[in-house]
Amino acid sequence: MARISKVELIKLQKTLKTDAAIGEKFGISRQAVHQMRQKYGIDYNKGKNKERNEKIAALYKKGVAGTEIADQLDVSISQVYRIINLDKKPAKKGKKK
Repeated sequence: MARISKVELIKLQKTLKTDAAIGEKFGISRQAVHQMRQKYGIDYNKGKNKERNEKIAALYKKGVAGTEIADQLDVSISQVYRIINLDKKPAKKGKKK
């Protein structure tokens, strides 16, 4: 497995953005990069994901096709529909007693 330091991984996250892109650069899987982040205690960019998800939902509500959204935002089609379906789910309720 590639040896990537904590500092280097933080810098790579800022430039390459995704675990998949970092993994591709080093010839390792996205999951291996994810595990390194967990090991080092580095969080992913939750705020950026929220913004991206809101943009996906807004585009879909405007009638833009899922495949077009995926191309525009450089995510997979399945990711687009997963995000759209998350947006549609009602909030979870507590268990009834």
